Amino acid sequence: MNGFSLMKILYICVMQQSNETAAKIAEYLLQINAIRLSPNQPFTWTSGWKSPIYSDNRLSLSFPEARTFIKQELGNLVRNHFANAEAIIGVATAGIAPGVLAADELKLPFGYIRSEAKKHGMGKQVEGDIKPGQKVVVVEDLVSTGKSSLQAVQNLKEYGCEVLGIVAIFTYGFDVAANAFANENCPYFALSNYNTLIEVALKQKIVQPEQVAVLNEWRQSPQTWMQQSTIISNSNNE
Repeated sequence: MNGFSLMKILYICVMQQSNETAAKIAEYLLQINAIRLSPNQPFTWTSGWKSPIYSDNRLSLSFPEARTFIKQELGNLVRNHFANAEAIIGVATAGIAPGVLAADELKLPFGYIRSEAKKHGMGKQVEGDIKPGQKVVVVEDLVSTGKSSLQAVQNLKEYGCEVLGIVAIFTYGFDVAANAFANENCPYFALSNYNTLIEVALKQKIVQPEQVAVLNEWRQSPQTWMQQSTIISNSNNE
């Protein structure tokens, strides 16, 4: 097995957090409607993809029990995989709040990175007392294609930071994201994932057994998956 193949397998595997934690996070996200499943009336992402799932993990901030659990487990992800982190960076805007939670749990400095530098004031792209040379971990609320996350990583590297990796609340686990992170040599870990979410939703009867096939079809080919009904545009997804 060549080095790239081994790396690719590694990145696919390390995304998975413990089964117990992943299931608990999925339960919370479904319970508070941060994630909604609608196989029969799909949502539309800003990318144009039709999707049976809508994700807005920012809703977790309004629920103290879920928020506290996410805070603790994001801290554990960083402790377990990036123990030498010197600062936490949130990706504006959805990654800012969970980044603050993780930084507070870890008692580390926090900053955030914009999609582009401000066009006024100090013209900053990286906000906070973050210095070139620092070892940082990037926090996202959601990883889909990985495009915006990796753009943040690249911008942080240009700024001079040493990016250790990325942690997120939830990932769809798309191959395109796994390959992109592997190519960038950037490990990433998520508290929960799409497969676990479907298992929990089925167990709680949020979806029916016959709908699981539809959900799995979308997961295999989200770019081409189509249904005729569209009910919402989700600007939180890439």
